[in-house]
Amino acid sequence: MTKIEFLCPPDLLGRIPAPQPAAKFLPEWFRDLDREMDMKDAHGLPGLTVRACLPVADVMAQGWIIPTPFDIWTVVDPQTRAMEFRWASDLPFAPIDAHHPGQIGAEYPPFEGAQPLKLINPWRVVLPPGWSASFLHPVNHFELPFAAFNGTVDCDALDVPVNVPFLWTSTRGALRMPAGTPMVQVIPFERAAQMRQAEVRAETAEEQARRQAANSRKHSEESVYAREWRRRHEKSPSG
Repeated sequence: MTKIEFLCPPDLLGRIPAPQPAAKFLPEWFRDLDREMDMKDAHGLPGLTVRACLPVADVMAQGWIIPTPFDIWTVVDPQTRAMEFRWASDLPFAPIDAHHPGQIGAEYPPFEGAQPLKLINPWRVVLPPGWSASFLHPVNHFELPFAAFNGTVDCDALDVPVNVPFLWTSTRGALRMPAGTPMVQVIPFERAAQMRQAEVRAETAEEQARRQAANSRKHSEESVYAREWRRRHEKSPSG
């Protein structure tokens, strides 16, 4: 069976939060929303929030989340007013390291004056031959105090963990990011299955009619997407 493996040093197993399916990390802002807004939409159907949007829920549930291994917090130096990162002094490794600002061209927009950092990831991702993984900022986790750079890695060949470059975006001076916070979303894909060709053209008359009919149903029938336009997802390799 095709599967993904997450490997960590033996002395860390059980001491740090483990990767889990992304569906287990849906953010509080999303989980706490009611599905309906207690009002009708412009077409007379129940007014729905993003909580009822299956495409949003589906993309957030794709792949796996690797969480932060340790507590990280920020403090503000009372003299310089500079923000500093802190963590426990007895950790087996520092959870944050720095990149040189020149690596992102920080003297120019859009990163002018920014300090790029990286979260140290203790988990090595192993995939079968022919498979890669996209390492993404946890999708739609707008509550996070950082913005990760996204990347794709051939995890069937790499024998080291993929660290997570990021920019700190929070404007709060003092903030705690506990161990287990979503750090990066890992979405595997088979390279041979990627589409390499595209056709760009105008719709035919028949295709225009289909679009118009679908638009009409979208705005006049409840749950038509869930009933007919969403395909049941296969069970993940994690079971």
